[in-house]
Amino acid sequence: MTSGKINVTVENIFPLIKKFLYSDHEIFLRELISNATDATLKLKHLTSIGEAKVEYGNPIIEVRIDKENKKLHIIDQGIGMTKEEVEKYINQVAFSGAEEFLEKYKDTAKDAGIIGHFGLGFYSAFMVADKVEIFTKSYKGEPAAHWTCDGSPEYSLEETEKTDRGTEIVLHIAEDSTEFLEDYKIRELLTKYNKFMPVPIKFGTHEEGEGDDKKTVDTIINNPAPAWTKQPADLTEEDYKNFYRELYPMQFEDPLFHIHLNVDYPFNLTGILYFPKLNADMQIQKDKIQLYQNQVFVTDNVEGIVPDFLTMLKGVIDSPDIPLNVSRSYLQADGNVKKISNYITRKVADKLKSLFNDNRADFESKWNDIKIVLEYGMLSEDKFYDKAGAFMLYPTVDGKYYTLEELKEASKELQTDKDGNLVILYASNKDLQDSYIVAAKEKGYQVLLLDSPIVSHLIQKLESDNEKLTFARVDADHINNLIKKEENQISKLSEDEQKNLQTFVENIIPKEKYTVKLEAMDSTAEPFIITQPEFMRRMKEMSQTGGGGMFGMGNFPEMYNLIINTNSDLASDLISENNEEVKNEKIKQALDLAKLSQGLLKGEELTAFVKRSFKNLK
Repeated sequence: MTSGKINVTVENIFPLIKKFLYSDHEIFLRELISNATDATLKLKHLTSIGEAKVEYGNPIIEVRIDKENKKLHIIDQGIGMTKEEVEKYINQVAFSGAEEFLEKYKDTAKDAGIIGHFGLGFYSAFMVADKVEIFTKSYKGEPAAHWTCDGSPEYSLEETEKTDRGTEIVLHIAEDSTEFLEDYKIRELLTKYNKFMPVPIKFGTHEEGEGDDKKTVDTIINNPAPAWTKQPADLTEEDYKNFYRELYPMQFEDPLFHIHLNVDYPFNLTGILYFPKLNADMQIQKDKIQLYQNQVFVTDNVEGIVPDFLTMLKGVIDSPDIPLNVSRSYLQADGNVKKISNYITRKVADKLKSLFNDNRADFESKWNDIKIVLEYGMLSEDKFYDKAGAFMLYPTVDGKYYTLEELKEASKELQTDKDGNLVILYASNKDLQDSYIVAAKEKGYQVLLLDSPIVSHLIQKLESDNEKLTFARVDADHINNLIKKEENQISKLSEDEQKNLQTFVENIIPKEKYTVKLEAMDSTAEPFIITQPEFMRRMKEMSQTGGGGMFGMGNFPEMYNLIINTNSDLASDLISENNEEVKNEKIKQALDLAKLSQGLLKGEELTAFVKRSFKNLK
C-alpha cells in the first residue's frame, strides 16, 4: 500500500469545490457517468483496431444505491486503470488546472459545471461524498488497484483482488447530501442528464412476463441510440413522432414538421428540431430545446447557440464542439458557437423553402401555427430575412395566401395611389374591423389579415426595404384617403355649413380623444367613421412589444379621428335640424354607432346606448 498527497498546493481544494458548485451539486452524477461512458467507448475503439486483445462484449454502466451503508456505486466494464494510471490521472493530471481554476473563477464558479472544464470532473464527487473509493482493473491484465481519499489532499493507493475489468466508484454520501441515497432522486438525475447516453445504464431490476415465464431483468433507464444519432434515410415519419413523444411525454399533440440537422464540417453537429403548434405567447414556449454533448445532457437554455427566434421550437441539438463546462459569457464569445447558430438558421430556412415548394397547400394549412416564429426570425436574423422572401406568406381575410412578390403583382393595378405608392391594406381583427374590410373589398382591394403581436415591427421593416411600398390598416382612415386617387368628391354642404357642423360636433364629443374631420364621400358611405392614424397606432404597438423608436409611446393615450361624411343624409339632417336637443341626441347616437363598429363602445357607454336605442323604438 502506498499513500501520499495529491499534487495540489491549495490545502482546502475540496471545501472550495463544494462551496463554489454547491448550487449545482447534482452534476456529480453526470460527470461520473460521463467518465464511465468514456472508459467504455475507449475500450470499444481499442478492441475494434486490435490494440486491446479482449472481448468487448455488451458492457453496461450500473448505478447502485446501498442506503443502509450510505454508499452510492457507479460501476463500468470499460477500459479500467492500472495502479500507475490511477497515480497519473487521478492524483496528478486531474489537478493540473486547479490553481488556475481557483484564481480565475473563485468569484464566478457557480456557472454550471465549470469545474469539469479543468479536468476536475471526477472530484465533483466530493460535493456529495465525504469519502470516495475507486476499485479498478485495467484491460491490460495487471493487478487491480484500490484508491481512497477522504476529501483532504491525503490519499491511499494499493493493490486489490478485483477480478472483473472496469472501474467501480464508491461514494460515501455525506450527511448533508443523503437525498442522493433515494431511488427517486437518482432516477430523476439519470433521466435528466443521461437519458440518451450511448452505453446502456442499469438502475435496479424489474419483473417481466407472467407465471412460469416470469423473470427478473435489468432496468435500463436510457436509450443508447436516439433518433438524432441515426441517418435521416433510416428513419420514418413515425420514428420522428415517436422520438418527439420520448422527449416530451406530456405533449399530446404531434409536431407540425421536423428538421434533421447533420453536419461534420467545419464543426460537428447533429440534432432534430420540431415545429410545435404555437400560441401567441412566445415566452411560454421557450427552453424546450435540449442541448447535448456526445449524448450527455448539458442544458435546455440554448440562447446564444440556437438563434433566438428558434428557441420557441422543440427538439435536440448535440455537438462535441460546444464546450460542456463553461460559462454563458464564454459561450457567447466562442467562434464555433456563432457558426453553429448561423448553420441552424440556414438549415431551417432551406427546410421551410423545400416544404413550401414541395406542398404549398400543406404549408399554407400550417401557416397560423408557425407564423410567429418566422415573423420573429425576419426581425431578428438578417440571414433568415434574406431567405424568407421565398416562403413567407401574407394571408388575406378571404383565406388566400400570397408571397410578397405575388401580393405586389395582385395589388398594383388597383392599389397604387396617385403618387405611385403601392398601398397594402391589412386588418388585425377580421370581426372588429369588418365594416372597414367591406368598404375596401367593394373597391376590389386585397385586404391582408395580419394579427400577430409583432406585426407592426414587421411591416415597418418591409416598408424600409421595399421602395414605394406602404402598409395601412383598413381602419386607419376612410378608404378613399388610404389609397388616394386623382379624383376628388364634391361636398353637398357649403363651406359655412361644414364649419358650423364641425364646431357643433366638437362641442359635444371629448376633444382629448377625438379629432373631427369632414370628408366628402359617397352618399352611401357611413355618416360617422372612427379611424386611428396609422403612424400613431403603429408606434404605440411597437413600443408595447419592444422597440419602435418612440420613447413613452406605449403609455400614450388613445387618439382617434372622427370622420363625418358631408354627403350623408345625416350630415344634411344635422344642418337643417333646429332643435339642439334632438341634434345632440343624433350626434351621440351616430358617435356610439361608429364606436360600436370599432369595438370601442364598452361599459357604461354601451349600457346607455342600448337603453337609448330601445327607447327610440317606441
